[in-house]
Amino acid sequence: MTYRLDMSMMLVLHDALRRELERLARVAARTGDDPRRVLRTAAGWELFKRFLRVHHTTEDDVLWPAMRRELAGRPENLALLDAMEEEHAEIDPLLAAVDAAVLDRDHGAERLGDVLDALATGLRHHLRHEESEGLALIDATLTEEQWAAFGQAHRERIGDDAPSYLPWLLDEAPQETVDKILSQLPAEIREAYRDVWRPAYTATPLYPSSAEAAASQ
Repeated sequence: MTYRLDMSMMLVLHDALRRELERLARVAARTGDDPRRVLRTAAGWELFKRFLRVHHTTEDDVLWPAMRRELAGRPENLALLDAMEEEHAEIDPLLAAVDAAVLDRDHGAERLGDVLDALATGLRHHLRHEESEGLALIDATLTEEQWAAFGQAHRERIGDDAPSYLPWLLDEAPQETVDKILSQLPAEIREAYRDVWRPAYTATPLYPSSAEAAASQ
């Protein structure tokens, strides 16, 4: 679909979230390892949670309220925003449930696969719903200035995590996508990404095995 507003950052973030769900599924499916021990210290799991929460809370606090002001008196459109917020509200407890299973030494191993599956199902459904209906409504409703204000709020909430956020965001993205996103950023950010941020991210084991994690401590 062609949009009037630039949705490239939103779409690459959605792809990054899906990528992490696939990585989590691979962790859960490992044989000869304890996924709970992996996730207890995994940098990849912490980055996923942090950036997912930033994204959803910025939508809840900035994007949806702006949309509601513009869509007052249009119940069908407001119902879609209600659905977006309800889907967000279902995801946070699933993140907490994964963490609880990771720390549960008695029954966590039995629960972890199921809660990771529930997280993947809920988040994938939400991303599909937002892409199939939500983005079109945003595109038809907000001005470029309002959309830019949401992007600015998102960047401010990332804040000091930018050195890990940008390489996490672009990890495994097609080169064409990487080039497009970087072209929108100041030269000093592109240079930092290339020379410092990306190499540091690449050198970080995101989901090391239990033995690897123990050896590094």
